[in-house]
Amino acid sequence: MNGPSDSPTYVFEPLPLPAVPVAGSGKLFPVHRIYCVGRNYAEHALEMGGDPTREPPFFFQKNPDCLVVNDGNFPYPTRTKDVHHEIELVIAIGAGGDDIPVDAALEHVYGYAVGIDMTRRDLQGEAKKQGRPWETGKAFEASAPCSDIMPASIIGHPTSGPVWLKVNGTLRQKGNLNQMIWKVPETVSYLSGLFTLQPGDLIFTGTPAGVAAVSRGDELHGGVEGIGELRTRVI
Repeated sequence: MNGPSDSPTYVFEPLPLPAVPVAGSGKLFPVHRIYCVGRNYAEHALEMGGDPTREPPFFFQKNPDCLVVNDGNFPYPTRTKDVHHEIELVIAIGAGGDDIPVDAALEHVYGYAVGIDMTRRDLQGEAKKQGRPWETGKAFEASAPCSDIMPASIIGHPTSGPVWLKVNGTLRQKGNLNQMIWKVPETVSYLSGLFTLQPGDLIFTGTPAGVAAVSRGDELHGGVEGIGELRTRVI
């Protein structure tokens, strides 16, 4: 039995802690959980069959080890023939809490990044039809490419600016942060009423319209003005 000063003994070596680089600092942001907001842009909600005028925010999760950083490659996943890109603003939580008031939510935000919610659309669609969870469509390996995090202490809290994604140089998605149905403070506040937010949580905030399929060999290049850009290659 281990004593108080003994190091823990594991049955096998733990995997490395998932982390995202912080831009310009040489530091890493350790990731606790990844939350994703569904249908947070009106045009995308409509293209996915939703009603943006009536739906409250809803959330699903990806695993922290779904992250792809440093412009790493995206391996085309198995059991699918229809993988889609979804470019998004990502919120990085620096201070946790429960039931955070909207007017205090930004105090809990460490910074922002650019992410792509890669989706096995055919598996997600089948899960929807059967009323089942979305994990097979959303929470698979390498499904969360993410740029370096820009601290809010440097860039503030952007409320507008282009959100875009190109595939092989052709513009596929284009929107603006001011088109989000649920803004950053509202999203953080609402989510903290459902889960205890912790330092290290990432929140993918939803995607503009224009989601579409990718193929092996495609080059994806996206960004959010004032926050950063992200590249990944489908292999």
